[in-house]
Formats: sequence, structure tokens, C-alpha cells
Amino acid sequence: MSPDEILAELRARRARDLPTHGGRTLAYVYDSGLAQADEIAREAVAMYASTNGLDPTAFPSLLSMEADLIAFARSILHAGDEVVGTVTSGGTESILLAVQTARDAAGVERPAMVVPSTIHAAFAKAAHYFGVELAAVPVGPGHRADVAAMTEAIDRLGDRVVLVAASTPSYAHGVIDPIEELAAVTRERGLRLHVDACIGGWVLPWVPDAPPWDFAVPGVTSMSVDLHKYAYTPKGVSLLLHATPQLRRPQFFAYADWPGYTMLNSTMQSTKSGGPLAAAWAVVRHIGADGYRDLVARTVAGTRELAEGVAAIDHLHLVEQPETSLVVIGTDDAVDVFTISDLMLDRGWFVQPQMRFGDEPANLHLTMSAATAPSVPEFLDALASAVKEAAAAGPVRIDPLLAEAAATLDPDTLDDEAFDGLLALAGLAGEGGVAVPERLGPVNALVDVAPPRVREALMIAFLDRLSR
Repeated sequence: MSPDEILAELRARRARDLPTHGGRTLAYVYDSGLAQADEIAREAVAMYASTNGLDPTAFPSLLSMEADLIAFARSILHAGDEVVGTVTSGGTESILLAVQTARDAAGVERPAMVVPSTIHAAFAKAAHYFGVELAAVPVGPGHRADVAAMTEAIDRLGDRVVLVAASTPSYAHGVIDPIEELAAVTRERGLRLHVDACIGGWVLPWVPDAPPWDFAVPGVTSMSVDLHKYAYTPKGVSLLLHATPQLRRPQFFAYADWPGYTMLNSTMQSTKSGGPLAAAWAVVRHIGADGYRDLVARTVAGTRELAEGVAAIDHLHLVEQPETSLVVIGTDDAVDVFTISDLMLDRGWFVQPQMRFGDEPANLHLTMSAATAPSVPEFLDALASAVKEAAAAGPVRIDPLLAEAAATLDPDTLDDEAFDGLLALAGLAGEGGVAVPERLGPVNALVDVAPPRVREALMIAFLDRLSR
């Protein structure tokens, strides 16, 4: 194929994706609205795409840019001179490394970590990968970590506890856990406390009334902060910071007992493109602290305007008052969030439904960015219209027999044929494989009534078939 043909095909394929700019996709992407920042990021990615972060002595420019980003982060996170950091590929890798480092440092049998039940799923992934028990403690009022209950869990597990973690804010509800109170508990017991600030770490430094949450709190030993969220850099860049070099040391991996080069890694990856790192460095240098202060002010103001508007729409309510840039919407029995999500997509807006959890019903999750803020009135008009249409249609009703089947399935006993039947039951089966229907509301409503383990099995089967 010629270059023109290839680029034409890429553009055609890309046209089927969600838009990443313009502020109308309220999940997965973060848009500053700054065209120059996007352009300089693209140029930096292109310039550094073929470099390799495997060996910092071969590409010293990558090491210098990593140091600059860590220095900037230290300046906004109340971090002292001893704080060290590493650039990773994303929040999940930062969290995985934080858990692995804590596990290896402790060296105990049957290691465990204590977290609130609202902690990001990446901690469950880390527990699965590294053989660490995940002690998830139910949260207290306001969906915030229950310090007393977490303290009880810490003391019950005793010397097995290698890490305690909390969120600033939690993804599912957008609220900030009580870091000061948790740090007092972990500090007294000599435990590591990780603050997951992946989504809030580049917002809260410029929120004047934010509670203490970062390295200013004695006892915070590590933090994860994503740059590809509110630093508005291209995807693939997060920071993992440790309070001291000694705390970080078990994160490093070296291996010399083979005939090849001595492997030395600071992250889970060995070979890694320098493109995302260079782009992050360029964008952060371009925007700067004053620029981020302005972007955060716009984002927070837009979030408050959005929250006030949501509260004024019939059938909707705020699950919690937003504390950063996340808005979570609940509904009454007249409408369902899955239908609203479909109807908002018809109107050109992508919003993210979240499934029920325990006694809490499903809700809608909105991620505000600076580019979305000016369009809040337009978004609210579309939302009010979608809710009115959803109320006229009524909520999705699941056949009781289907609901009972979904609730009683044992995923451990299912084979490939049964999984295919499960996909068909959920409305995801297509000719020769799987199919994503235009309307996901009925599918999501059925998945919503299934227990978490059945949901997991269904999604794994779906991804397996989708990628065959």
C-alpha cells in the first residue's frame, strides 16, 4: 500500500472510534482544549518514538526528562529532597509496582494489604499478580474510607500487612479518603501508606480548599499520579513516587545469571519507547504551573456548574458532592442509567455507566476536563432531553427468568459452549463470534443483575471471543 492509502485507511478506521478532543467524551480521555499542547506532544512523540528507555546510559536525554518531571511533581506535592520517582506506562503499572515493592520489602508469608472497598481495581489486579491478599474494607459515610474499620483489619491481620492504600479521589464516587487519619494509624504501626492520586494528583495541588492528602502528611510513603489524565499528556505516562530511596529500592529488578546483557529495570517493562515520556515532558514544560492552575480552575468551575445542573433535573440526583472533577449521578425508579447512556450517545455525548455494587444501584460517571467545561450548558440540555425520553420509554425490564439465570450461574463450571450461551443470553453473540449491538442499554441492564463473578466471567468470554 502507498503512504496515502495507508493514512486514508487509518483515518477511516479512526472515524469509528470515540472522539478524543472536543470535550464530548466524558470517560477514558482528557482534553485540555489547548491545540498547541497537542501539537507539541505529537512532535515530541515522533521525535522520540524509536528511542528505548531500557538503558538510560544509551539515551541519557530520557533520564534527564524523567528527572525534570519528578522534580516538577515534587514541587507541587509537598515532597522533600529525599522523595524519588519513576515514570511508568500508566496508573495500573504505578499501582502494581507500589504493591510489588511493598511485598518484596516486607518478605512475609501470606502478605496482605488493607484498602477501602472503593479502591481502584488495579489493586485487585496487583493482588492477583503478586499473591497479596486484598483486604477490602467497606467504606463509611460519604463513601470515604472508614478509618476505624480499616484499623481493625490492620490489627487483625497483624504482621501480614505490607501496605495500606487510599484514594484522592476514589474513581467510583469522586471523594477524597481521610489521608491524615489513616497516616496516623500506619505511622504508629510502621506500615507503608500508598496514596492513589492517579486521577486527582494533577488537580488537587491547585484546589485551594483541598484537605491534606500528599507528602505534606507525615506517614505517606508512596503516591501514584497520572500525567496522561490532568497533566493532559498523551496516553502512557504516570508517576510513582516514594518518600525515600530506601523505600523504592525493592522496585528495581536486576538479573545477571544468564549469558546475555545484565537486565536492569526500574519498571515492569524492559524495552519502552521514549515517545510518551518526551511528550509528557514537552506538555508539562509548555503548560507549566500557572497554566495548570488555570486549567484546574476551569475544570472545577465546570464540575460545580455540572453538579448544580444535574441536581435540578427531574429523576436525577448526585450520589456525592464532587470534590475534584468527577460527577456521579443516580436516578429514581422512573429511568435507568443504561438507557440514558444510550440516549446521550445519540446526542453526541459519551457518559459511562457504572454497575450496581452491593446495595447501591447503578449510576452514571462523568469525568470533567478543561475542554468540556465551556460546553456544560449544552451537555445539561442534552441530559435533560435524554432523561425526559428515558422516562417516557420507562426503564429496561429484565425477564425474571433471565435475571435468575444470570444470578445463579457458577462461572467455575462453565465451558466454552456454556460461555457462548452466556454471551447469547446477554445479547452479545454474533454470527461466527461476538457482536456489539448499537444499543447497549438492555445488555448492560442484564449484566447489572448478575453477581460480580458472573460479570467477570461474561466480560472475559466477551474479550476472548472479540480478540480471536
